[in-house]
Amino acid sequence: MKESERSFGPSRSEVQAHRGASAIAPENTIAAFRAAAEQGAEWVELDVALLGDGTAVVIHDMSVDRCSSSTGNLGDFIAADLETIDAGAWFDPRFRGEPLPTLAAAVSALGELGLNANVEIKQHPHHKSLEQLVKTVDEHLRARAPQTKIMISSFDAAALRRMHEIDPSYELAMLWSQLPDDWSDCLKSIPAGTVHLGYKSLSIGFLEEAAHRGIKVRAWTCNDPKLLASFWPAGLTGVITDDPSVYLS
Repeated sequence: MKESERSFGPSRSEVQAHRGASAIAPENTIAAFRAAAEQGAEWVELDVALLGDGTAVVIHDMSVDRCSSSTGNLGDFIAADLETIDAGAWFDPRFRGEPLPTLAAAVSALGELGLNANVEIKQHPHHKSLEQLVKTVDEHLRARAPQTKIMISSFDAAALRRMHEIDPSYELAMLWSQLPDDWSDCLKSIPAGTVHLGYKSLSIGFLEEAAHRGIKVRAWTCNDPKLLASFWPAGLTGVITDDPSVYLS
């Protein structure tokens, strides 16, 4: 993005690297978070779920099949199995040996890299309970560096509601692919002041109404700044992207 265009786009603090800089490094790995920091991103978005033994790991899917050298559902693994999982070679041989990170390792890396995180809570059928998931996530986040800012997002309103009960200081973002008719009532019930919406579902009318109500809206996952150009003046707050450099350069 040219400097002359920056006033019509997101501020640096409103560009989030989707699963890290996943356009140039394997998603949801420390390597992807490092790449995001090197591009100048201040925030990364990452996904959290639990293994069968309750270990919190940073991964999007319910299985390791798509983004690792291994196969199997998360519920079939325990912490000791992480040593056998290569989460980098599938993306590029240069990343061979990149581990599938625990949330504890990711939180530590955020502090070292000077990054903030949008933590997306993934609820999967093998989890023992929502309570186990949210308490585990919160426990790890409490160990973050003092300068590390955290927001919580989820497609699951119940997960956001419970995180608010545990710590009301978290910024909460409700995730939707498409905006439901009852979006305002849903946000009030959580309560959440932010919407993360699939960029193809954005509309000028919704953004203007959200801005009027004091609701932040970030678009996911858009890698072409031109597609969002008309939405910034209407109140779009930020963007979640695989390639932060297209908004920061």
